[in-house]
Amino acid sequence: MIESSQWHKYQKEIPDGPFFFVRSCIRQTFSMGAEAMLQKILKEYLGLKVYEDPRHTCCTGIAYHTDIVPIETSMTVIARQFSLMNEMGYEHLLVSCITSFGMYNEILALWKEYPEKLEEARKNLYKATGRTFEVPKSVIHTSDIIYKYRNELAAKMKYKLVDCNTGEPLRMADHVGCHYAKIFPMKGVGGAEFPQVLSGLAEPWGARWIDYTERRHCCGFGFRHYLLQENRGYSITHSKIKFESLAPHNPDLIVTNCPGCNMFLDRWQYTIAEMEGRTYDKFGHGIPVVSYEELAALLLGENPWDIGLQMHQVQLETLMDKIGIPYDESKKYLGKDGEYIGKPDTPEILLV
Repeated sequence: MIESSQWHKYQKEIPDGPFFFVRSCIRQTFSMGAEAMLQKILKEYLGLKVYEDPRHTCCTGIAYHTDIVPIETSMTVIARQFSLMNEMGYEHLLVSCITSFGMYNEILALWKEYPEKLEEARKNLYKATGRTFEVPKSVIHTSDIIYKYRNELAAKMKYKLVDCNTGEPLRMADHVGCHYAKIFPMKGVGGAEFPQVLSGLAEPWGARWIDYTERRHCCGFGFRHYLLQENRGYSITHSKIKFESLAPHNPDLIVTNCPGCNMFLDRWQYTIAEMEGRTYDKFGHGIPVVSYEELAALLLGENPWDIGLQMHQVQLETLMDKIGIPYDESKKYLGKDGEYIGKPDTPEILLV
């Protein structure tokens, strides 16, 4: 139990905006509808001012962490993002990807510790683009915003995380991405020891939060652990450790705030099922994995196929059936213009 006088150290001041929004490269690849839904929630349901500049680019995070680009390149690219933010009159940077969140905080910490690196970045940016920049007033992750307005969103939700047949709260487990909670612990809600940015959603949205032994264990992405095929055993092993820890608690869903974690905890369940012939739920469907914005959009009543839930390996119909959310199965695999885009092959073990 933390002394109440010490709990303030684990809190985070989250502004109301306006926000300069930067997208995630891998979230757009893995979960194509998530960021569109996120912006709809922020702008339409919460009435926040969020601006996205079409000129903004990748933060270089994955390339940096896999030693493809040097830190000087990352500093210059990030400096350009700040310059665009300055040009449009914004002070608060709103970041969708937690690897980007870690990158921005790492560069800002580097510049604070070594001012000469800040001057180097200024010179490199001006030489390359003719631009200048000032650092943001704050760097906020999008899950921070959903956490801050969790009660306001709950009041607007059409559905709760409650079993529609029994009236019992659903069992919600969370997985907080390492680059949100571990690189700079005091930049996240609850720090690395008591991460609250996702678990704090459970009660207002109707669920019962599950604590489990390997809650703070990495999902296994690790960039080089997955990008190099011969290293993927490390990646899947880490996810399996989490699933083994979760299984006795019989969770109804896992909520994530990292696009990579969301993808790996979802798709590795299929892989383990094919390799070992087992799943981590009682009925063979796997444990549904959703990001915080996918879950919020679903409970607000948005069309699950517009959210992009058909892209998940573990199918979400089991979760929607428990909650009592209607869906049209015939529209699951229709493209933007209503054309049929094809149904994936059915797994041999994992039930769909």
